[in-house]
Amino acid sequence: MDVDVPYPSIEQVEFYLVKWNGLENYHLQEDALNKLFFELCPKNTDVIDILLKASTLNDFYSTNIFSIYPVAKHICALDIDTRLKAGDVTLVGDIQYVTIGDIEKNFYSFATKYCSHHNPLDYPIYDSYVDEVLRYFRNRDSFSDFQDGDLKDYVNFKGILIDFRAFYGLDKFNLKQIDQYVWQLGKDYFPKNYGKKNRGDK
Repeated sequence: MDVDVPYPSIEQVEFYLVKWNGLENYHLQEDALNKLFFELCPKNTDVIDILLKASTLNDFYSTNIFSIYPVAKHICALDIDTRLKAGDVTLVGDIQYVTIGDIEKNFYSFATKYCSHHNPLDYPIYDSYVDEVLRYFRNRDSFSDFQDGDLKDYVNFKGILIDFRAFYGLDKFNLKQIDQYVWQLGKDYFPKNYGKKNRGDK
């Protein structure tokens, strides 16, 4: 609590959205992902399309998945397109657990990113910066009474982000914009000492 983060406001969100649009590397990376997810490979019925998307996300976001094929195969088997379009929040939980070899892996942040890049308005992205900011404002302003572990459950996480938006009077912004604001806030005020530049998996 020794960090003093500015109170969330419409002006603050607008400031960070302008800042986001000025970050050429993030912007072009996002444009490339949008082209891949929306134009080139919008569906998830062909494992090759999924492999392309999952590999690119893993690279751009440094999500540290060392064996991406089992992840792509797992996503393909789930038949996710209808659920993605509907914004089914339980889908993240189905994607995040993947067995590689004999070990069950938990790729929670990756799963939120994979869903978000198909349907950004319904699937905000979880990562450690967002986690830090939401816990900070809970402790400082009591905008919600969630437990730390609730942020690792996607249904709860999305609800907490919606509560955050409502508490601070930010309802004019969609969840994608709130997500971009909160992530940059976390990056500015809770920097990681290993200096990753993008939204890595934690």
